[in-house]
Amino acid sequence: MKLKQSIYQLIDDDKGNHKADAYLDFFISGLIILNVLAVLVESYDGLSANIKFSLHVFDLISVAIFTLEYLIRIWTADLLYSEVSPTRARFKFIFSTYGVIDLIAIIPFFLPFIIKLDLRVLRALRLIRLLRVLKLGRHSNSLKMVGSVLKETKFDLLVTSFVVMILLLIASTLMFYLESGEQPEAFSNIGQSLWWAVATLTTVGYGDIYPITAGGKILSGIIALLGVGIVALPTSILSSAFVGKLQERKQKKKIVCNCPHCGKEI
Repeated sequence: MKLKQSIYQLIDDDKGNHKADAYLDFFISGLIILNVLAVLVESYDGLSANIKFSLHVFDLISVAIFTLEYLIRIWTADLLYSEVSPTRARFKFIFSTYGVIDLIAIIPFFLPFIIKLDLRVLRALRLIRLLRVLKLGRHSNSLKMVGSVLKETKFDLLVTSFVVMILLLIASTLMFYLESGEQPEAFSNIGQSLWWAVATLTTVGYGDIYPITAGGKILSGIIALLGVGIVALPTSILSSAFVGKLQERKQKKKIVCNCPHCGKEI
């Protein structure tokens, strides 16, 4: 039990020796980044047999480490979720966000041994290894702050997204009826008009589909002007939330503790 407690404190960022936690986080984070780079390198043609073999060995080592980490976290889940029974605690971790991410990080390696898969499916599974980068969220304070900000602003972002979706639907429908008569190939349905609306509202303007009628041009101009403000709304929401988080973190660092006896700073 003592060993289990020590291991749990090591893998938990909020408990145990912070120096040891930092070393472990640095190691796992570095391994995750190297795995992402390995996936990128594998996409190049003409790699030598030695490089391919080295990448394969590195993948085996990474899977072994990630699998061990996953099993340890399942084993210590009853300490993480001490309010429930050990069995429920382990299931709670397995189906948690990070539990699913940890499983995704290793499942592409083990799945071909369980069921027979087509070569194209195997290639797709190898690309799934890129999702190992999501494991960084557990080991990076910066990514934790990003997750916290998104969680706090999710309602505001949902409202903004809902407004954008309504505007896209209205704009694409209007543009379809304005342009379909003159450009039946470009605006053959509302789906194609929706692509135009997305490109215009985000002010990207690819130029592959554009209006030629007077009404269509006027609508396009209005949507482009609205896009400048609407696309900026989520940015401003996230920016203000990040500034608030950073100020909160600075305030915590400025808190000074004084000894109740001598009054000196602790």
